[in-house]
Amino acid sequence: MTGTDGRKEAPRAPVYRAAAIGLAPVFIAQGLYVRCVTPRLPEPSGERSGVQGSGPSLGLLILGDSAAAGVGVATQAEALSGRLAAGLGESFRVCWKLTARTGMRARDAVAELEAARPERFDVAVTSIGVNDVTHGTGEASWIDRQGRMVELLQSKFQTRHIILSSVPPMHLFPALPQPLRWYLGERAKRLNRALEAFARSCGACEFAAPDFPMEPATMAADGFHPGARAYSLWAAHAGGIIRRRLRQAAPGPSRHA
Repeated sequence: MTGTDGRKEAPRAPVYRAAAIGLAPVFIAQGLYVRCVTPRLPEPSGERSGVQGSGPSLGLLILGDSAAAGVGVATQAEALSGRLAAGLGESFRVCWKLTARTGMRARDAVAELEAARPERFDVAVTSIGVNDVTHGTGEASWIDRQGRMVELLQSKFQTRHIILSSVPPMHLFPALPQPLRWYLGERAKRLNRALEAFARSCGACEFAAPDFPMEPATMAADGFHPGARAYSLWAAHAGGIIRRRLRQAAPGPSRHA
């Protein structure tokens, strides 16, 4: 933008940044209230690695936060890991592993990968972002950490396809009151735009934004996490992307026994 004197003006700060200052006391109070009244659901029971299906061998890593861990359902069979392994197991012998925990941010995912022993995965599906939104991670740091995560997946874990799941639409989370819901939703949208642009620049990556209705039948009891139906829809969306990418990839020998 150019001013009347011909000099370029600095771009105006987004409305949400101004709101972050003016409404900070409200956001803090609402955040504390949500933390107090929202039920803390446990991570589901069940195995976090295994082999499922038959056919060509496929190494699968699921990496991320409480949603990746399956919070909102009772067992891993109902969660993203179980649904995705079962779906892909119809066509492949899926050697899968879940590395996820409640509260994980992008920086924590990087630390997990740095500390883990080297393995080989054909595909990785990530679910990271909600905690970066609530902790105020900036877009530049967010993308730097995504880049480091992808670098590790490719170099240390020889991953050929990396599915970067979108940050969920936090502006629709039933557990969040207004205006906190709006504010966190705006932050989530900004991280998603940055992540989608990053994925377009990375040949091994694809941005995945599953479209499922944010309604009681889809959400968990806490109004914050996916429910069984949402996990099923998410797994179907990610599985479709994986199948398409594998079909498009040049054929090569399997790397798993």
